[in-house]
Amino acid sequence: MATVGRKPKPTLSVVREGNPGHRPVRDAVTLPPSAVVEPDWSAWFPGSWRAERRARATAAGLWRRVAPTLVRSVGLVGEQQEVLVDLCVTWARIEQGERALSMEGVVVATERGNVKSPWTTVLNQYRSNFRSLAAELGLTPSSLARLGGRGSAGDDEDDPFDS
Repeated sequence: MATVGRKPKPTLSVVREGNPGHRPVRDAVTLPPSAVVEPDWSAWFPGSWRAERRARATAAGLWRRVAPTLVRSVGLVGEQQEVLVDLCVTWARIEQGERALSMEGVVVATERGNVKSPWTTVLNQYRSNFRSLAAELGLTPSSLARLGGRGSAGDDEDDPFDS
């Protein structure tokens, strides 16, 4: 069952950003720093076909862009990296599915006539999973705002929506 209210900030974020509301900071379980190690993507995408090589490259590229940021910003440690691995695998599968849809078309011919490509259903499921993983890691604008981050934008003191 879902809980009501904001998701709690990671303790490291509260310490780093301050606690203007002076709310009690939960003594969360703190894992000691350990290396976040990029997995062997060939275990996730076995084979030597072009599609598998491309999926490995896509997953590795996302890992190299996101992992260092998460280690610095939220204190991601090696014991928590499975969420990031799932995010990278999901993104690689989304790209694979989008390529297949582009090549095969949204409607495919079968013995029963023209039907919607199965990739559309698969992609919807992968996208839903990707959104939940990205929110878990604080990688979406809404989850970043919920965690109190400002994103990469610079000074916005002239923002007309600030009161």
